[in-house]
Amino acid sequence: MSGPFARAVVTGGAGFLGSHLCERLLAAGTEVVCVDNLVTGSRDNLAAVLDRPGFTLVEADVSAGLPVDGPVDAVLHLASPASPPDYLRLPVETLLVGGVGTLHCLELAHRHRARFLLASTSEVYGDPLEHPQREDYWGHVNPVGPRSVYDEAKRYAEALTMAHRRARGVDTAIVRIFNTYGPRLRPEDGRVVSNFIAAALRGEPLTVHGDGNQSRSFCYVDDEVRGLLALLESGLSGPVNIGNPAEVTVLDLAEVVLDVTGSSVPIRFEPGRDDDPVRRRPDIGLASAELGWKPEVALRQGIERTVDWFAERLR
Repeated sequence: MSGPFARAVVTGGAGFLGSHLCERLLAAGTEVVCVDNLVTGSRDNLAAVLDRPGFTLVEADVSAGLPVDGPVDAVLHLASPASPPDYLRLPVETLLVGGVGTLHCLELAHRHRARFLLASTSEVYGDPLEHPQREDYWGHVNPVGPRSVYDEAKRYAEALTMAHRRARGVDTAIVRIFNTYGPRLRPEDGRVVSNFIAAALRGEPLTVHGDGNQSRSFCYVDDEVRGLLALLESGLSGPVNIGNPAEVTVLDLAEVVLDVTGSSVPIRFEPGRDDDPVRRRPDIGLASAELGWKPEVALRQGIERTVDWFAERLR
């Protein structure tokens, strides 16, 4: 085995990010048990690994328990609806997987003395009053707004993780993931990158909510996975921001997508969404200093790769 973990459990492993993570773990020589209820994930995302030795798919809802037998050296908890349309459609389920699901994952790690990695989110910063966002910023979150089901689920999951670390000695780590994109994003996912690419390839207007000057930081999936694995293999507890600090406005993103696709469709403006953050940019000083990590894929290069995948999928 070339990797540091003999056997890892990845919840949400059939999702966009989770499936890439499963592949990388297998490539490192780690046996992978993917647990997913396929509500937002898909077997298609696992096509490259489903029949490989060392990979097992368990169809289960982690909020109801974790039916995993045998040894476990690492638990990576990525299970959760992650795009606004999904968690707004599944608000109670999102809260349950962030609370009860996280508890089940932590208990599994505790029983096996395994390393536990929580996939948290930049959404814990809410609509931030500090910019860029460092890990010691406590955030500015509306606890009763429509987005709160995701924001507060992740904030609670972080608190639960730290409680198990302090009170029960679980070896935990928390990663705060910023906007990630790349192949395997669903065309109907509802995130801005997938929305823009799918619309441009279909010859439909690109819909911008608000004036388009709100900013995001887009991290290509290969860079994101590299950062998650670096944190998993470290002794760091976090939280640690893993994201691309290159700040891009939504209008800038739209122009890149139009240029890469060669599309001349118009940009259509619609009213802004409730609780939509105005600015988002990670301070990655901690990841850089402690993990030696920084993103390598520039936005245009990542969009080109993603457009190629979308074009084949939409055909």
